[in-house]
Amino acid sequence: MMPEPGTSALAAGDRQLSVADARAAIAAALKPIAGREVVPLMQALGRVLGEDVLSPIAVPAHDNSAMDGYALAGAELRANEATVLRVVGTLFAGTPFAGRVGPGECLRIMTGAVMPEGLDTVVPLELCRTEEALVWIAPGTIQPGENRRRRGEDLAQGRPALHAGRVLRPADLGLIASLGIAEVNVMRRLRVALFSTGDELRTLGQALDPGCVYDSNRFSLMGALQRLGMEVIDLGLVRDDPAALQATLESAVAQADVLLTSGGVSAGDADYTRSLLGRMGEVGFWKVAMRPGRPFAFGPLRGDSQARWLFALPGNPVAALVTFYAFVREGLLQLAGATPDPLPVLRARCTHAIRKRPGRTEFLRGRLAPAGDAGWEVQITGAQGSGILRSMSEANALVVLPHEQGSVAAGEAVDVWIFDGLV
Repeated sequence: MMPEPGTSALAAGDRQLSVADARAAIAAALKPIAGREVVPLMQALGRVLGEDVLSPIAVPAHDNSAMDGYALAGAELRANEATVLRVVGTLFAGTPFAGRVGPGECLRIMTGAVMPEGLDTVVPLELCRTEEALVWIAPGTIQPGENRRRRGEDLAQGRPALHAGRVLRPADLGLIASLGIAEVNVMRRLRVALFSTGDELRTLGQALDPGCVYDSNRFSLMGALQRLGMEVIDLGLVRDDPAALQATLESAVAQADVLLTSGGVSAGDADYTRSLLGRMGEVGFWKVAMRPGRPFAFGPLRGDSQARWLFALPGNPVAALVTFYAFVREGLLQLAGATPDPLPVLRARCTHAIRKRPGRTEFLRGRLAPAGDAGWEVQITGAQGSGILRSMSEANALVVLPHEQGSVAAGEAVDVWIFDGLV
């Protein structure tokens, strides 16, 4: 239910929130957006599974050979002398065996072939000695039952193969296909309206007037949203004008689940921003103890039947992206019905000394590389100002110095978020 406008339960007042507290507050406030659809398996990559995938078959469907070798009855194996068996045929995967294997006999069998009745053991080709139609197996070479994959060993019929909330990956599509399933039930894509605010911003193709800059945030954030599989509604640029901002917010609320903005949330911004958002919902303006970042706004705006969630990011390009990774990414996955995996954290040796005071979380752009037997090392990528997007582009990871962390000595291990893991 949409909260009544007024004093926000999400407001933090003048105190600074830690990154951990801000993340916890967002997670506690959000619930998945309703709505599911059925899509062909070939279109399901990156989608969020809407219900458990139950296996209609046992996997494997039959006992089968785990390798190329000779299939035999384990009871034939002798303990103190070589076992000698006659080869009475060859069995390939996908080919049924119509004959019968009697005492003292075996079959040459290929990986994946169904084990004939009465045979329960496969001895690898390289562990046998063969001569004409006979196979010699030395004592102790193999135990009865080895190298046989049992029916239902991977997945029993009727059991969940994948659980609801999973973001489908390539291997998942292969698993579903192996069950003979052509369509899957997925959560509908989350609709995210995106815009940037500021009179100084110009869009691509416009002349760059004195004191103005091209808007980069929409393109960075649009790419981050697309990697998450979101449906992006690009609302362009919005002037620092109450009427323009209200019109854009009303348009976004009418067509999106989430509003993602950059700029217009710092303490120096006009009072109309806060009053307008206060009339439309219950947005909290936060000061987060982090660098880059700090100003951040979050909360629900009134929609038709459910809240539309607003994430308002700072305007500096690096700060906008870092804040997206720190707070928005997992929030969007949660709204989309996914079970977000924790951000992948790697420990790496930092090649630089870093000065830091405890009391805030700092994110630095870094270049992660293997360091041989020493594991991984990370090098800071140049100037770390919140408006220097080039050093963000040159980086492949973020060095994360937690709230309580002090200065870092060269060679000391630090936490690292890998960019390619932030999807």
